[in-house]
Amino acid sequence: MKYYLICGERSGDLHASNLVTELQKLDSAAVFRGMGGGYCENAGMDLLVHYKEVSMMGFVEVVLGFRKVLKYLSLVKSDLMSFRPDALILVDFGGFNMKIAAFAKSKGIPVHYYIPPKVWAWNQSRALKIKRFTDHVYCILPFEPEFFQKYEVEAYYVGNPLLDEIAKFEPHPFFHQKNELNYQPIIALLPGSRQQELDNMLSVMLEVVRKFPNAQFVIAGVSNLKPDAYTPAIKAGIRIVFDQTYDLLHHATAAIVTSGTATLETAIFRVPQVVVYKTSSISYAIAKRLIRVPFISLVNLIAGKEVVKELIQSDFRSNSVARELNLLLSDISQKAKVLQGYDLVKENLGDLPASSCVAKKIFKELGRND
Repeated sequence: MKYYLICGERSGDLHASNLVTELQKLDSAAVFRGMGGGYCENAGMDLLVHYKEVSMMGFVEVVLGFRKVLKYLSLVKSDLMSFRPDALILVDFGGFNMKIAAFAKSKGIPVHYYIPPKVWAWNQSRALKIKRFTDHVYCILPFEPEFFQKYEVEAYYVGNPLLDEIAKFEPHPFFHQKNELNYQPIIALLPGSRQQELDNMLSVMLEVVRKFPNAQFVIAGVSNLKPDAYTPAIKAGIRIVFDQTYDLLHHATAAIVTSGTATLETAIFRVPQVVVYKTSSISYAIAKRLIRVPFISLVNLIAGKEVVKELIQSDFRSNSVARELNLLLSDISQKAKVLQGYDLVKENLGDLPASSCVAKKIFKELGRND
């Protein structure tokens, strides 16, 4: 069978690559092509384009980069028609992938959406587009299928792929020595994996560091960003460990985390955290009008209540973050409350092996269509 996958960021690349691996177990003749990153390429997918060429975030950034997006939309559509896959598998990256879904559906290509757009968060009527342009939807958040049912979209909860990934993790036996860290308690800083996130988040995080002169702060860096991305942190003398986020969380006592997938990873590692986020003022103003959920962190959304403190936009100030961090470090009852909330998150996530589950469903559907 021929499979075409499209993802648009680092986490999507990871989940897509695991799906490629699972499909290879079921289909020895499988051929993979599409848009992804290093994970997908290493798993055996032929890359048309690296997702870094297309990835953007925020309303303003998308508008400013619209011409570039159109260019790659056209490129992918043309390649899709040349490749003519048995299945198009879209992984997250809603703004781009929904346009591809509409195109593929019009050309009779089966559309499988793994990690669908978070339409439950804002402009919920977009679920009607998912119904119209997709054939099969596979969700990684336990509350999503019930939402989609309201729009007559048959969506399956397949488990969360982070659980699979973290289950495979083995701590580096010499993490401290390897990264020249001392054995003081570690406070992890997770500023994000995109340049725009770093630009918005890192400066305030560095201000917080200065308020805890005796603590050991360590930044979870990613090597896919430009070399000078972490220059302010380096100048401030803060240690950065690259592509070792799970090792860092394994050893961390607490964390300051940019809202996104990392908040859930931090919860699974049972590290008390403060969730923070900031974007451009225009993007935030638009989002605030559209958002229809009470929280932005996956931890609180999955728990259905506030488990971790969220400091967003104007609330994201060094004094506020320092106050919440100090609570997690010094107040035993506060830490216990957070950990109890993490237990609820883990219970709600269940234990389905996501990548394997999705691969089996896709392969089964292709068998039905033979």
